[in-house]
Amino acid sequence: MSNSTAAIAPPWTGTASPFGVPWQKLMMWVFIVTDALLFAGLLVAYGVVRVASPTWPEQSEAFDMNYITLMTFTLITSSATMACAVAAAMAGNKKHVTLFLWLTILGGFSFLGMQAYEWSHFIHEGARLTSNPWGVPQFSAAFFIITGFHGMHVTTGVTILLVVAIRAALGKYSAQGVENAGLYWHFVDLVWVFVFALFYLV
Repeated sequence: MSNSTAAIAPPWTGTASPFGVPWQKLMMWVFIVTDALLFAGLLVAYGVVRVASPTWPEQSEAFDMNYITLMTFTLITSSATMACAVAAAMAGNKKHVTLFLWLTILGGFSFLGMQAYEWSHFIHEGARLTSNPWGVPQFSAAFFIITGFHGMHVTTGVTILLVVAIRAALGKYSAQGVENAGLYWHFVDLVWVFVFALFYLV
């Protein structure tokens, strides 16, 4: 029998993340996972209500699908500029970090502006939480709840990016901070892809 003993890892002292990643990044992932479950619950509930309803309006009757596609393209493009900002931050290129962050913010504001117009048009047509000119009221209720909840996330994301962009312009940013903001922004964009596919297309 060998007298050698296996090396024992030192106990975790709580001073660093036990998963080998910075605390901020770990907490961002925890938030993303829990928030993804919340969005999944909303979309599943929407699916159940839709299946249980005897009729359901055609999306093309209530929405301009070309306009919704433009909204989606705008948000996806902003995700690409965010990826460029993260890459620039990793490379230590302050000028490009600031440029791509502001382009991402522009994309976020553009999306929010288009969504506000879509809401105003939808309301002008007579849609409310409890009524719907195209049929069952659950249709408009699902629209306001799902797109409104996502819009709140986009607004939060734009606010975070504004803070990071200002810090980047002042030279006070960190690559990790830009990366964490990027994780959140990519999550918001990915959620919209599911909303677009399941609510507007299917």
